[in-house]
Amino acid sequence: MSLFTRSSTSPDTHDKDGTDRTDRTDEAREPSSEDTTAGTATPVRRWRRHRTAFQRHRTAFREKYPVAARSVSWGITALAAALVFFALLMPGRPEYFVVRQFLRIPVEPILAVALLMALPRRPRLIAAVVIGVGLAALVVVKSLDIGFNQFLGRGFNVVLDWGLLDDAESYVKDTLGATGARVAVLGLVAFVLLLFAVMSLAVVRLVNLLARHRDRTTRGTIVAGAVWITCAALGLTPLGNTAVASRNTIGFVQDRWGRVQETLRDEAAFAKEAKKDRFADVPADQLLTGLRGKDVMFAFIESYGRAALEDPAIEPGVDAALDEEGEALTEAGFAAKSGWLTSATYGGSSWLGHSTFLTGLWIDNQSRYRTVTAGERLTLPGAFDKTGAWRTVGVVPGVRYNWPEGDFYGFDKVYDSRDVGYQGPKFSWSTMPDQYALTAYQRLEAAKKGDKPLMSEIILTSSHQPWAPLPEMVDWDEVGDGSVYKDIEKAGKDPADVFTDPVRVKEEYGRSVQYSVHSLLQYVERYGDENTVLVFLGDHQPMASVSGNGASHDVPVTIVAHDPEVLDRIDDWGWSDGLRPGDDAPVWRMDSFRDRFLTAYGSRP
Repeated sequence: MSLFTRSSTSPDTHDKDGTDRTDRTDEAREPSSEDTTAGTATPVRRWRRHRTAFQRHRTAFREKYPVAARSVSWGITALAAALVFFALLMPGRPEYFVVRQFLRIPVEPILAVALLMALPRRPRLIAAVVIGVGLAALVVVKSLDIGFNQFLGRGFNVVLDWGLLDDAESYVKDTLGATGARVAVLGLVAFVLLLFAVMSLAVVRLVNLLARHRDRTTRGTIVAGAVWITCAALGLTPLGNTAVASRNTIGFVQDRWGRVQETLRDEAAFAKEAKKDRFADVPADQLLTGLRGKDVMFAFIESYGRAALEDPAIEPGVDAALDEEGEALTEAGFAAKSGWLTSATYGGSSWLGHSTFLTGLWIDNQSRYRTVTAGERLTLPGAFDKTGAWRTVGVVPGVRYNWPEGDFYGFDKVYDSRDVGYQGPKFSWSTMPDQYALTAYQRLEAAKKGDKPLMSEIILTSSHQPWAPLPEMVDWDEVGDGSVYKDIEKAGKDPADVFTDPVRVKEEYGRSVQYSVHSLLQYVERYGDENTVLVFLGDHQPMASVSGNGASHDVPVTIVAHDPEVLDRIDDWGWSDGLRPGDDAPVWRMDSFRDRFLTAYGSRP
C-alpha cells in the first residue's frame, strides 16, 4: 500500500460527484502506440503506465477486501505519523530515550499544518517533500549526536566533523575486518537513503489526508495551538522535569545554527591567537637549560584518563600496576611527581590532545588543528630542536601513511608503523604492542649513543578501544620482530564481545592500561640511567561506556627522573609524589603545560 494512498475525497482534487480527477484521467486513457512502442517510451510515460497498473490493482484489492484495505491504509497512516513525531521528539543523547520524552506536544507540526493548508496543491506537495527531507536530515544529525556523545563526549559539529566519518570507517574496519566494515557502510548508506524516501512519503501522505479534511484540520490546528500555548504559558511538567509543550526541533535548529556561526567566528579568532607566542623569541641558549644532557621522553598512553585511577571497577588493577612499577623505579634510583591535566578532547581524536599538549594552544576541533599545524608555532619538540642540543625523534606506531605534521612538530626523524620492522599481528586498531614499539625505539635510536642526547615523543596505542584482543608482556629479549605475538593475538578476546558488554569493556580497558604502564615503566627500569627523564600522560578519557556519561576530561600526567634536581624545579607545582596524582593535586588545562614546562626548565620570556 503506497504512502500516497487516498481514502476520501479532497475539495481541490475531486469533482462534485466525488471522482478523483487525477486517478480518473490516468486510468481512463489507454496507453497510445507512442507510449508503448519499444525503445521510444520516455521514463515519464513508463512511470505513468506502472502507476496506472498499480492503481488498478489497488482498486481491485479495495473492492475485494474492503476491511483489510481500510486497516492497511490506517496502519500506514499511523506509522507515518509515528515517524514524523519520532523525528521531532528524538533526543540527541541515549540517556534521554525515555517514554516521557515522546509524550510531549511539539509545536512544529502545528505551525507546519497552518502553513501548508494555505498553499495550493502543487506547492503544498513540494513543501511536504522538503519537510520530509528535513526531518530525515534531523534524524541523521541526531543519530550522529548520539554516536559522538558516546565516543567523544560532545555533539556532532555540522561544519567540522564530516571528515571524522572516514576515521570511524577505518576504526570499524580495524575492529570488524574489511568485509564487515564494507557491509556495515553499505548497510548504513542504504538505510539513510531509505530514511529520506520513507520520511518524505510519510509527510506527503499526512498532508494529503489533512487536505482532504480541511475543515476538521483547521479546527484541530486551532485547538492544538491553544493547548500548546496554554501548556507553555503554565510551564506544565507533569512527567518529571519534562515540559509538555515542546519546541524541540526549533531549538535544535537554532542551536546548530548558533554553533555554525560560532565555529566560523572561532576559526578567525584562533588564527590570530596561534600567531601570539611568548616563547617564540626566546634565544636558543636560554631554552631548556635545566635539562641539558638529559634524554627526555614524552610518552602518551592512549585513553589513560581519570577513570583508570578512580572507577571502582578499573582502579584496583591499574593502581596495583603503578605501585608495582613505582617500587621497581624507586629501587633503580628514580622518583616521580604527578598531577592532572584537562584534555581538549574526550573518547577519541587523540591528535587533538597531543597537539594541545605540545603547542600550548587549546585545540579542540579539526579546524584548529589544521590551522596550527599549517603555521610555525613553537612546540615542545620544536623547542628542543631549536636549542641544537638534542636529536628529536617521534615514534608514532598508529600512523600508517605519510605524516607531514612531523615537520611541524620539529622532529629530526619520525618512525611510523612502516619503519620499525614489525612482523607480528595487529591488535584490532593498534598496529603493534607497546612493548614492541619501545624495543624498536631502543634498537633504532636509544641504543645508538650519538653526540647528542635524545628528545623523543612516543605514542603508545595498545590501550586504544575496542580493548580486545590485548597483547601480553613477554621477556624483553624475546620480542624480536614481533612474531612472538601471533599466538597471543589468536588467543585474545573477540572485540565485538568485549565492546558491547558494559562490564567486560571496563575490565579489558583496565587491563590495557595496565599493559601500557608495565611496558613503559619497565622500559625505563631496564634501559634508563641517571640522565633519563620521562614525562608520560593520557591523551584523553576513554569513551562514555567506560568513563561514564558526563565524565570529566581529566588525565594523569607524571614526570619521572633519576636526577633529583629535575623534580626540584617543579616543587612549586604542587604535584603529588609518586606515579599517582592525589585528590588534592592541581588540575590544569592541558594547553598550559608547555609554558609551565619551558618556564621551569629554562628562562622566562
